Amino acid sequence: MNFDVTLADIQAAATRISGKVRRTPTFHSAGLSARLGVETVVKVESLQLGGSFKVRGCFNKLMALSEDELKRGIVTVSGGNHAIAVSMVAKSMGARALVLMAKNVAPFNVELTRQAGGEVELCEDAIEAFAKADEYAAKGMTNVHSYDDPAIIAGHGSLGLELANDASGRLDHVFISIGGGGFVAGVGTALKGLDPAVRIHGVETEGATTMTQALEAGKPVPIRPTSIARALGAPFATERTMAAARQYLEEIVTVPDAEAVREMAWVLQNGRVLIEPAAGCVVAAAVARKEMFKPGERVGLILCGSNVSLDDFAAWRKEYGV
Repeated sequence: MNFDVTLADIQAAATRISGKVRRTPTFHSAGLSARLGVETVVKVESLQLGGSFKVRGCFNKLMALSEDELKRGIVTVSGGNHAIAVSMVAKSMGARALVLMAKNVAPFNVELTRQAGGEVELCEDAIEAFAKADEYAAKGMTNVHSYDDPAIIAGHGSLGLELANDASGRLDHVFISIGGGGFVAGVGTALKGLDPAVRIHGVETEGATTMTQALEAGKPVPIRPTSIARALGAPFATERTMAAARQYLEEIVTVPDAEAVREMAWVLQNGRVLIEPAAGCVVAAAVARKEMFKPGERVGLILCGSNVSLDDFAAWRKEYGV
């Protein structure tokens, strides 16, 4: 299929959700600039409401639903960040949110989802959860897919508009993590729509290569993610997100979990910001690619979320010797 979200869709979404989400900071990082050898700016989306970019797409999606659709309730599948965002947004709009999660989801994310107002139903795995979501939708609930939805993708793309506007000059390279591909699709559409010359580098962790496997196979491939970067643990890409990846990505960089944890620690120590593995891997990918940057180029890194348990972080640091 041809990718079906446009720059105009994203601009409309940004207008719709303005005032509902935070305009998170974008700033020059002296520490990362020194490490990468070129000027580097970071978009600190980890400070977003709900701890990740996900509220952007959720507000755009739910604000477009009818009163009747909201009254029938929202059902969704998520391992964490989307679950938290859907729950938060639905509650703010007076709607019920039922979140289907795999039983191996971090207890921390389950608790955050419930605190945000969502009801949680645990399933054997994400594949079963998606099947159950279809069953609930057949009974009348509105199924809000976490990444294969044009409204979700357009909302996420609003981050790209902010980054391009706030970076104080053009960016030559931007690194973005990939789960199911909706986030990189939206941000990629925005950035490439504003500056076709910008090079978008997707990032996955070794145990969550959903998009890499799909592109190699030429079709969505179901996987069972093993990475600690649970936010990247989508069980499959989709034709829509694959089309965006083909259109906008320069490459996909694959990062070991250990390097994602190492950069989480570096950012916390040097940047005073807590990030999750799905953001740590972005820093690791840029470090791995630093030899490709040319003098005078500028690099943008998107730190997409902060929903991580300190206990998990401590355990990972011990496991990987970070």
